[in-house]
Amino acid sequence: MIDGTMMQPDVAAAETVRILDTTLCDAEESPGATMTADDRLRIAELLAEARVDCIEAGFPAASAITADSVAQIAKRVRGTRIAAVARCTYSDIEAAAAALEGAAAPRIHVVGATSDLQLSKRLRITREAALERVTASVRFARRFTDDVEFSAEDASRSDLDFVAAVFGAAIRAGATTVSFPDTVGYATPDDMAAAITAIRERTEGIENAVISVHPHNDLGLATANALAAVKAGARQVECTINGIGERAGKCALEEIVAAFYVRRDVLPYTSGVVLGALANLSRVVAAATRMPVQKNKAIVGANAFAHESGIHQDGILKDRRTYEILDAAIVGATTLLTISRNSGRHAIVARAREIGCPIDEPEERAFAAAVIDFSQTRTIVTDNDLIAIAARVLGGSFEPIAV
Repeated sequence: MIDGTMMQPDVAAAETVRILDTTLCDAEESPGATMTADDRLRIAELLAEARVDCIEAGFPAASAITADSVAQIAKRVRGTRIAAVARCTYSDIEAAAAALEGAAAPRIHVVGATSDLQLSKRLRITREAALERVTASVRFARRFTDDVEFSAEDASRSDLDFVAAVFGAAIRAGATTVSFPDTVGYATPDDMAAAITAIRERTEGIENAVISVHPHNDLGLATANALAAVKAGARQVECTINGIGERAGKCALEEIVAAFYVRRDVLPYTSGVVLGALANLSRVVAAATRMPVQKNKAIVGANAFAHESGIHQDGILKDRRTYEILDAAIVGATTLLTISRNSGRHAIVARAREIGCPIDEPEERAFAAAVIDFSQTRTIVTDNDLIAIAARVLGGSFEPIAV
């Protein structure tokens, strides 16, 4: 039986899943989300402080500005791996290697398509040519670092036997991580579980590499797909803060690590990410990208731990576990009881007392009734409103206190 309580998980019994954050690379490709070099460095520093396993800092071959930013991050940020992305071309790989020269732990992330659609329509090459290109590119990348990741672009729409063959070739050429991206957000959780299982069974040398997954959110399934892949054997998730990215975005880092924390009963995994850093990271990324977080966004949205229903507020006041599966403080947020016409007497009185209104028990009903009456023409009743109503109903004046 699931009791839904916020019990401390058994970390010792959990298997570690690596977190690769690609906010500075894939997420910046979201229209309008381009960040300044200073913002990118600040976010990289915060990600390192939050202990993500790898920061994907950018695609150096894209522009001199991006290359300079990746180089700055590589030189300044410590405590985590720094990755740069490259297509299956020597010039891209050389640009990535140059940008990563100052990194303490560099990774070159080579990307090559595997679906027949991408090969025939975009790249106009055969499967055989693609296989040769991947082998040569990964081998070339290994000249610069012993940490090379290969991603099979559009893997979820590819022939799985061919993906397994490409992964095998990449591993023989020196790749230590192989990534299965759902590039266009086409897969379902069942698809992802079956695909990762097939890759584990059919890829020669897979025991010598980490399987990664890179879900997109076009059907709103990115987090579910990532969790299904992890349960099937993937041990790295590629994600972004706030789930931002191309089109409908990507798997949200905060959702993955929170799911591991809360549902250890069915997800016996953990990450090294500091959960208390999530709320601040969300705010910084939202400001830097000029992409406000939707209020009902899981974990980091303004309403993620907000309660307006009187029934819910009453439960929260008695025991937070009645309507919260995760303590807000764990992710650096706070529980909020918003006062409106949907609120109950207990929440109204509790909030008024919190801000310094000395309401005695005999006065509770009259005060709450006055607030409810006032709220009929308001969306939200503010603290100043509560103070004014208390002064009118109870007499006297009250000075608000910081809460």
